[in-house]
Amino acid sequence: MKNFDDKRREFLQVASALGMSAALGGYSIQTNAEGHRVLNARSHLKLASLDPGYMVGGSEITIQWALMPRLANFTFEGGALGWAPSDFVSHLSQPDGTHIDYTLKPGLQWSNGYGELTSDDVKYSFERMLESEWKGDWSALDHVEVKDKYSGTLVLNKAFAPIWALALLSGTGTLVCKKATEEVGGKYTVDVPATCGPYVMDWIPKQKVTLTHNPLWTGPKPYFDKINYISIDAPEAAELAYEAGEVDCTKILAKTHVRWIKSPPPNTKLHVVGALQYMWMGMNVDHPKLKDIRVRQAIQHAVDVDSIIQGAYEGASIRSHGMVCPGLPGQRKESPVDYNPGKAKGLLAEAGVSGLSLVLKTLNVQERILAAQIIQANLGAVGISVKVIPLDSGPFWNMGQESKGDEWKDLQIWLMRYGGSPDPHSMAQWFVKDQVGIWNWERWSDPEYEDLYVKGQLETDPVKRNAIYVRMQEIMENTGAYVWIGHEPEVFAHRSNLAPMFAPSGEEDFARFTAA
Repeated sequence: MKNFDDKRREFLQVASALGMSAALGGYSIQTNAEGHRVLNARSHLKLASLDPGYMVGGSEITIQWALMPRLANFTFEGGALGWAPSDFVSHLSQPDGTHIDYTLKPGLQWSNGYGELTSDDVKYSFERMLESEWKGDWSALDHVEVKDKYSGTLVLNKAFAPIWALALLSGTGTLVCKKATEEVGGKYTVDVPATCGPYVMDWIPKQKVTLTHNPLWTGPKPYFDKINYISIDAPEAAELAYEAGEVDCTKILAKTHVRWIKSPPPNTKLHVVGALQYMWMGMNVDHPKLKDIRVRQAIQHAVDVDSIIQGAYEGASIRSHGMVCPGLPGQRKESPVDYNPGKAKGLLAEAGVSGLSLVLKTLNVQERILAAQIIQANLGAVGISVKVIPLDSGPFWNMGQESKGDEWKDLQIWLMRYGGSPDPHSMAQWFVKDQVGIWNWERWSDPEYEDLYVKGQLETDPVKRNAIYVRMQEIMENTGAYVWIGHEPEVFAHRSNLAPMFAPSGEEDFARFTAA
């Protein structure tokens, strides 16, 4: 676990590595010796994959949007999510519920000599998503019809309004170069075989991604000539960097948000993106210590979630009773699983379990470490000893994936947070049977859940759709594998003279950053 001095030391190391001054100031938009406008922003995720079908998400999506084509941009009009044609298309429309027509702008060039962006790339990009880890976003797609070199139609297998929020406006709506991707075996990680966007990328692992203008780009020139997307794992270190003037935009902790609302740093604005994050404590139902559902149910009743919300998040996180976030169909307002240590002890006695010891793993983030410590105390009060292990982002995101090794076999309990698009289908897709060993780390499956997952996509009646997703969360909770905690708001601090553009799920769209 890192203390405050460790966090400050991490910031100073990052600052030194990047040639920063680590001094107060720097509140105006910076220009370098060539007169180019420079933005310094904080990245919180170690890069694992920039392939839209096999990414973790978050910062990886931010980089994809800077490098790669997409058909649509998200918009906010009157606070509502909408869409508009991107700079890569001359036409985009949805004439009916199952067809989306597009026309690409001619002359947009892939890097490394792969020629123009064409309809073949669109067809390849979206149809390959149906076999990817993120196939749930694209489950409404039947196929892409190519009309000519630049135009075509996305044909859906059902009318599905969330196709925009789930797919076209998200990271999974990123287009890839067919020829280049096929040449590297149909899948890539951080070395993108061909790009076609406003920026090109240079990467120093564990330090930063530098984005500069793409000389092949013929679309609108972005405001910033250079963006340093600086890797700072610890939020506290990122906040120190912001206060020192070395970072112009960063995500901040919930407790910092509470403090900065009252007394922000000079020349600072706070931007609350939304609460499309959902956090829980998960349990591996296949682990020998947790196979008995009575043990898992005992853990559910032993955890005081209200104390976590107050103690770890200072009341800034919205109490959750499921995966579906506030304002979406299916959000649960209550749950029959309550904080009841007496019931927890009774369930453990019924299961014949005593002296149980467990390992709880979490990202090395102060809020989550505090939450883990509260859980540790709660479980200790009913006779379960818990060892808390904080992990950096790389090993944390690998630990439940079978493709990353055998660590998933020893995974017991963990704190997890996923983000989603503004539709409940986005949250539900990670808990189907096909995701066991990928992102369904709890490793359960249920036929009724699978059936409702399909019905939720087809249902258009809002009352019936609400009931479907409520029931799906009941099924999840009834496995005993979940302790729902909260929906954390995504909050960014940025300079007052900066006009940023954030997706509802918190990714930055750097090409649309401007001066305020």
